[in-house]
Amino acid sequence: MSETANPPAFGPVTVTAGDQRYESLVEGFNHRFVGKPDYVQLVGSTEQVVEAVDNAVAAGKRIVVRSGGHCFEDFTTSSDVEVVLDLSPMANVYFDETRGAFALESGANLGDVYRTLFNGWGVTIPAGTCFEVGVGGHITGGGYGHLSRRDGLVIDHLYAVEVVVVDETGKARAVIATRDPDDPNHDLWWANTGGGGGNFGVVTRFWMRTPGVDSTDPAELLPKAPANVHRGLVMWSWESMTEQAFVRLVRNYCEWFENNSDADSPYVNLWSNFIITHRASGMFGLTTVIDGATPGAEQLLNAQLEAICADVGVEPTLNTRDVLPWMSKWMPSYSWPSDPNGRYKNKAGYLRKSMPERQIRTVYKYLSGADSDHSNLTACLVLTAVGGRVNTIAPDATAIPQRDSILKASYGSGMWLSEEEDDRHIAWAREYYYEVYAESGGVPAPDDIHDGSYISYPDIDLADPEWNTSGIPWYTLYYKDNYPRLQQVKKAYDPGNVFHHALSVELPDD
Repeated sequence: MSETANPPAFGPVTVTAGDQRYESLVEGFNHRFVGKPDYVQLVGSTEQVVEAVDNAVAAGKRIVVRSGGHCFEDFTTSSDVEVVLDLSPMANVYFDETRGAFALESGANLGDVYRTLFNGWGVTIPAGTCFEVGVGGHITGGGYGHLSRRDGLVIDHLYAVEVVVVDETGKARAVIATRDPDDPNHDLWWANTGGGGGNFGVVTRFWMRTPGVDSTDPAELLPKAPANVHRGLVMWSWESMTEQAFVRLVRNYCEWFENNSDADSPYVNLWSNFIITHRASGMFGLTTVIDGATPGAEQLLNAQLEAICADVGVEPTLNTRDVLPWMSKWMPSYSWPSDPNGRYKNKAGYLRKSMPERQIRTVYKYLSGADSDHSNLTACLVLTAVGGRVNTIAPDATAIPQRDSILKASYGSGMWLSEEEDDRHIAWAREYYYEVYAESGGVPAPDDIHDGSYISYPDIDLADPEWNTSGIPWYTLYYKDNYPRLQQVKKAYDPGNVFHHALSVELPDD
């Protein structure tokens, strides 16, 4: 099963205000931000992207690119954006015989990618669990997911990217950059392995192939998808949860990953997502899955859950196990929004070791309702497993430098529906996060426990001295020592800073 040429391209289509399509095309997942561009350009091919970028630059218009529209901040919807380049029609997923790799167009969403790769070849990529997210932003941000402990980050399987860039004369062109070290565009490939979307140009296509695999069979060029997974679901009631029990439970969870995140661990095929929602939700829970082909999969899953529940003193209200087909039923997508008018504020941080007790007690204070009358039932802390083979890659081999963490921590205000509530919920999220990281200036400053944050969970507060009093620049929190190299790539491929947003890579001073 192969394909070497794309079907006839869609578009281009230009949609302006007053068109019945305009309102839906200027919305993203976070309805705090709704853009008012002069027009939205829907494109169906690389050639159309080149022309669209050329036209916008020639007209002096501020242009941004959107794949799935799931950005946490206003990067594609800020008030100065005049042109939105919408890649959603570019959604083909196919095997490219010429490059010997799987081609993913940037407008494809994760759910479609998973289904096509699995149904066609039985393979997959270790990407995220939000199935409606577009691959354009997900991959360039360094995407991870439920198979990352087993297979690494999705960028660890990125062979090449096609990027429409703008030179110093303002002229757009398409460039293909590969991971081959002698490729003259190798640095552009590297920058797109976690440097974030909207920084260097418009990525129109990705080619995926696992490094070191020597085969002409497409079914051997990416990780095999699980046939099924063993899943455990454990829920606790807030009504019976004490602060002491909460601290023990979260410490157990963190310490388990601290002790079981080596690449050679028997638990490397196991992934967990601990979603601790506000007391107003009534309950909170932990989902764990493990590839069913793992020797002793059920025993490993049970052992992990027993360790996490040990000595908590509060029994779960639900504790189930099942075996499910991987693609069709393994786990519902965590995609948000759950409401078409949802408004959000999200923050994040990496953990290298267990969250300190003081931080856990701060989380309890905010989520148990002890801090105020804030009672948003979807306000949360999410502790998502990483480690394993993610941590076998050198920090400078890709643009993502966080290569020895065990968990990603995500802090959410929860969802609300009206603009009148914005100030209250945003203020709560800021205070919550700042207090968790109070010792380090309100941010997860890199140290032996924390390691900055994740650019695909962008938070403009990290660039605000009111909420980041650490003295550490936002770009260090995201990119650490890799930032100067990203700046040099910016200078080489976007010297006019055509592509920028509130947390974009800046041109170097020299």
